[in-house]
Amino acid sequence: MEQRARVGNRLLAALPPVDLDLLVRHFRLVELERDAVLVRSGDPVERIYFPLSGLIAFIMDMPSGQTVATAAVGNEAAVGLLTTLESSRSPMTAVVRVAGLALQISPTRFHAALGRSRALNGAVQTLNRSLMAQFQHVAACNALHSVEARLARWLLHVRDRADGDVLPLTQDTLAEFLGVRRTTVTHVISKLRYSGAIRSNARSLIEIDRPRLEAAACECYQLMRRRIDRIILMEEMEPQPPGAEVPLFANADEARRRAPEQGATGQRPRGH
Repeated sequence: MEQRARVGNRLLAALPPVDLDLLVRHFRLVELERDAVLVRSGDPVERIYFPLSGLIAFIMDMPSGQTVATAAVGNEAAVGLLTTLESSRSPMTAVVRVAGLALQISPTRFHAALGRSRALNGAVQTLNRSLMAQFQHVAACNALHSVEARLARWLLHVRDRADGDVLPLTQDTLAEFLGVRRTTVTHVISKLRYSGAIRSNARSLIEIDRPRLEAAACECYQLMRRRIDRIILMEEMEPQPPGAEVPLFANADEARRRAPEQGATGQRPRGH
C-alpha cells in the first residue's frame, strides 16, 4: 500500500503522494523568528514558505509610512505563491507575527513542480481563493464593525495559530492589525480587560479568555473561519487508514535539529 507523508501544512497534506514527492526533496526546514520579514512589497520573491506553525501577517505599506494588516495565515496557507499567477514581485509584505516552523523552497524549484502537477496547480488556486475570501472579509469588517470587535477578532485569529491563551503580541502589532494608533489600542485593550476578555497584558504578552473574547468579537470571526475551512477542505484528502502515513518530520524536536542554527529566515523588519 502506498504510504502518504504526514505534513503539518494543510495545502501540502492535500496533495497526492506522487505530487508531494516533486517538492519534498527540495524543501528546507526553517525556523521563523517573530518579526522576521519574509518578503517586502515590490521585491522579487526569492523563497516560498509553507508554514507548519506560527502566524504570518500580510501587510500593506502606505505612502505615508503607515502599515495595515490585510490577512493573517498559518499552516493552512503559504507565502510567496501569489506570484505564480502574476509577476515575480510580491504584491505585499509578509511579516512573522507568531514564531514557528516552515518548509522553504525556491520559486524555481516550485515552478518546475507546478508545471508537472495538476494537483499542485489546484493547491495554488485553493490558496488564492482562501486569501481573497479573507481580504474581502477584512475590508467589510473594517467598514462595519467597532475597533473593539475587530481587535477581538484578530486576537482569535492569532489564538487559532498560537500555542495557548498567552499571545506574543506587541501594541505596535495590534495597531498594525487594526490600522489605528497605539493610543487607540491601549484604550481598546483596557475595555476588553474590563470585560474579562483579556486577563492581562504585559511585556508584549496578552493573556485571553477565549469564551469571553468570542462574545466580544464580531460575527466576522466565525464567518471567516468557516468560509476558509470550506475552501481548504474541498482540496484535502480523506483520512488514511492507520499505518498508511509516515511523518515528513517526526516531531518538532527533529524539526528544530534540522533547521539552521541561525534560526529565522527573512529580513529584519524596517518599521514593523
